Amino acid sequence: MDSKKAISFSKGLLQSEELYQYVLETSVYPRELEPLRELRMLTATHPRAMMATAPDAGQLMAMLLKLVNAQKTIEVGVFTGYSLLLTALSIPKDGKITAIDVNREAYEIGLPIIRNAGVEHKINFIESEAQPILDKLLEDHGNEGSFDFAFVDADKVNYWNYHERLMKLLKVGGIVVYDNTLWGGTVALSEESTPENMKAGRQLTIEFNKLLAADSRVQISHAPSGDGITICRRIY
Repeated sequence: MDSKKAISFSKGLLQSEELYQYVLETSVYPRELEPLRELRMLTATHPRAMMATAPDAGQLMAMLLKLVNAQKTIEVGVFTGYSLLLTALSIPKDGKITAIDVNREAYEIGLPIIRNAGVEHKINFIESEAQPILDKLLEDHGNEGSFDFAFVDADKVNYWNYHERLMKLLKVGGIVVYDNTLWGGTVALSEESTPENMKAGRQLTIEFNKLLAADSRVQISHAPSGDGITICRRIY
């Protein structure tokens, strides 16, 4: 198996490894910008490489960013910065990203690549738990309804707390994307069939998915890219 395959299959939920590799090698990798490829390869050497955004999910996010002409975005959960770099490359030169993560150390891994790509000036990285920062943003009423796009790949126990705050920060028509909403496919398994180390996340994900499905404030699409992403467009 080549290095590209080694990096990405475990993020895919298609019926076979071969089919997932076909998607990656036919449609994703040929269009992946060199800084993103470099960061993906670097992240693959990290002990927690599974935390990285899947490249096929990233490709879909890049299209969404362009479709809404995103200029002002939020990222909750950064890790080494693949999705952050993708966002920075997709938004205009004067675009801004508020990026929040509890661990700057992981962000520092990707930072040299981000700098070399010439997009570090777009990023305001904040080392913190996300909820206090989102609350602080909401203290300034000028931030309400001012963000075009958000991406959340963080602690699953707080996804709904983040969602409630992002519904105030996003403009009507803005998009938030939640990662890992199929939790390795375990959402469709019985609890007994789910590996022990995935049970807690499975239950949190099932509950979050039900809440999103019932939320009339958003139009949703649950896409089986990567480990599952749910795209929410704020409609009021």
